[in-house]
Parts: sequence; structure tokens; C-alpha cells
Amino acid sequence: MFLDKAKIYVKGGDGGDGIVSFRRELYVPEGGPAGGDGGKGGDVVFRVDEGLRTLIDFRYQKHFKAPRGERGKPKGMHGANAEDMIVRVPPGTVVIDDDTGEVIADLTRHGQEVVVAKGGRGGRGNIRFATASNPAPYLSEKGEEGQERWIVLELKVMADVGLVGFPSVGKSTLLSVVSAARPKIGAYHFTTITPNLGVVDLGDDRSFVMADLPGLIEGAHQGVGLGHEFLRHVERTRVIVHVVDIAATEGRDPYEDWLAINEELRLYNAKLAERPQIVAANKMDMPGAEEHLAEFRSRLKRDGHESIEVFPISAVTRSGVQELLYRAADLLDELPQAPLVEEVAEVSDRKIYRYESEEDANAFTIRRENDTFIVESPGIEKMVKRMNLNSYDALVRFGRTMRRLGIENALRERGAKDGHMVRIGDFEFEFVEQE
Repeated sequence: MFLDKAKIYVKGGDGGDGIVSFRRELYVPEGGPAGGDGGKGGDVVFRVDEGLRTLIDFRYQKHFKAPRGERGKPKGMHGANAEDMIVRVPPGTVVIDDDTGEVIADLTRHGQEVVVAKGGRGGRGNIRFATASNPAPYLSEKGEEGQERWIVLELKVMADVGLVGFPSVGKSTLLSVVSAARPKIGAYHFTTITPNLGVVDLGDDRSFVMADLPGLIEGAHQGVGLGHEFLRHVERTRVIVHVVDIAATEGRDPYEDWLAINEELRLYNAKLAERPQIVAANKMDMPGAEEHLAEFRSRLKRDGHESIEVFPISAVTRSGVQELLYRAADLLDELPQAPLVEEVAEVSDRKIYRYESEEDANAFTIRRENDTFIVESPGIEKMVKRMNLNSYDALVRFGRTMRRLGIENALRERGAKDGHMVRIGDFEFEFVEQE
């Protein structure tokens, strides 16, 4: 089964917790802190595998969670970092953030990788909090939560040659006679509803991948007839073979069909108008084909399209097919090998760092709901979530942090008094005035 779109959930591994521990060795009285840091959580990484051609695997598994880092250890030992979760995707996969619509990456090359959900940092052990005033702290941090998001995957097939044209012009039949592909063939419109791929071997040490793309209709660039589902696959092809029913077996004008499909391609993506294109005038074995072919070439010349090459063929009798394939191969030889895509992200080759000042991270707002004051700040909520508030030292540090960030004074200015509740994220505590 061919599947070219999927929505999945990814989550980086949580960081391991730091621990509270002390040296307990013979002849070492009052040993100092020795709690180690937790390990980093694993990343969720997409890796291109050229052996895959569809997103069918994501139909059965939609949740991907990387393992969490190991807890810190005694004697100041660091917990082990978790291994990354590698998820294989086919070449031509576009990765899109479902919430923002942002394109995270456009994956085209075998082995190319992108991190889609970063693992959280490990929490610090109490060895990190020792100071001259508190040489034996009962303080540690929880591991940071890994990044989580919903992602949409869209597959644009990676083919050298793409067959386009109106429904029932013979694209599937042509693919079936030039390759080992066995697409469904029927005498009705939209027999083909998903792309079919086949490898064409010319016998002269040349071969290429050909894609039978589902039939287009007018208005396809606006989504008519699942137009967007079909058109996005054309973007990946390096050469377009435009198949027309030159015998007009369904009563349509072959030349008007050719103009209409080209207009749909141009309206969807202007760059497709510049893509090398040859015309396969199919069904030459049918009555009236010769007359329509002569008129087709005449109208091409009249409208200034003399450069368009037309190959009369019959996919059923295979007449003229070999000449068409050799010309397509020659055009591929003339083109650069690089894929015709604009890559969005390549984290394997470079990293992008974004500076965020402490003021921006710790900015907050306060709102009141009855007797509860709610402090809202992603940075502060994240910091509080990592605090392990299970000891007196931890609570003292928490109060000191609230004063340093100005939250205590801001609550007082908003009218907070003894007994009022304060909520930061999931953590709720009672406001107490210091005497």
C-alpha cells in the first residue's frame, strides 16, 4: 500500500534526575557532597533510507518516544546519556510542525538526518550546589523534559521521470510495458489514485525511475480532484513526460488537454513550467490519430512551442516507446544530478544557535483567579519544574529565586497576602510574608 501523508507524535527523552549523596568512606569524616548529574535524554532523529518508498509504517505506529537519561550516581558519577531514537523515512519526505505549519526539514539524500525532538538535559546533583556558606547541600535537580510535538510527514516521490496527463490517457499502461511495475489499469477515470514507481532499464547501462502520477484535471492547483495530493509529487521529477490521448477517444481536444495540464502545473509551482518536458502522443494505433497528431504539431508551431518534442507512441503495441525512453534518458544525462529541491534544514552539517537573554527567559505576568495568583512564564515554569522541592535547602533556594526574579514583590503589589495561594505551572504554594 502506498501512503504519502502521515501525522505522528514525537517526544525527546527526559533528562535523568540529579541525586543527593555524600561521601561515606573510612577515615574521611564529614565527607562532602558527591551526588552526580543525570544523563541527557535521547533525541528523536529522522534518517533517510533510500530503501523505503512509502510512509506506510507510520500508519501502524504514530507515537515515537526516545528513552530518558540515567539518574546521577554516587561518588560524583554522571548518569549515562540515553541513545537517540532513529526513525527511518523515505527520500522525498517533508517534515512539518503541525502547530505552526513550519517546514522543519526537506529530506532528500540517503543518510541525511534531522533532529525533530530534542532530549532534555540531565538534572544537577548536589555536588553542583556546594558553596562556602552551605558546603553540604541537600539540593538536586530533576531532569529537563524532552521536547514534544505533533509532526506531519508529506512524501513527494523521488523519480527521474514523471508521467502527467488527464485521466485515462494511458500513463499506467505505458509504465507497465516499460518496467516491472504492475499498476492497476482500468477503463475509467482515476483508476490510479496513488503514484506508482517503476525502474526503466534501457539495456545500455542506463536506467531511471519513472513515476506514473495520478491523472490531473482542471482546477487541480486549487485542490480540485485531490489536485494537491497529486501535484506535489510532480515537484520532485527531473523530466516530465506529458502523455496525451492523441486519438481523442473520449472526445476531448488533445492540444487543449496539453495546454490545460501545463497551466495547472504553472499555477501550482511556476518552476514546473521550466522543467524539461516531452510529449508522448499515445494511442497512435487508434483511428484518427494521424490527423490529430498533424493538427497537434501545427498548433504547437503556430503558438510558438516549436521546441516541444512530440513522440508518437502506442503503449499497447509498444510502437515508438523505445525512442521516447531513449530521449528521456538523454535529457536526464544533460541535467545535473542534484535533486531539484530547496533543502530547509541539514542539522547533520550545521547547527543553529539562537541567543535568548536571561531577561527574556524570566519575563512573567501575573493574573488573579479569586484567591489564587497565577504566575505565567515558560522560562520560570520550566525552572520550577526542575526544582526538587523535597528538602529545607531546596525550599530556601526556591524562596531566594522568587525574590531575585522580582516575583515576590510583584505578587505583593498585586495584593497577595498571607494565606493566598500562588500557582506556577503545576506547582502551587501558599504566600507567606516574612517577618
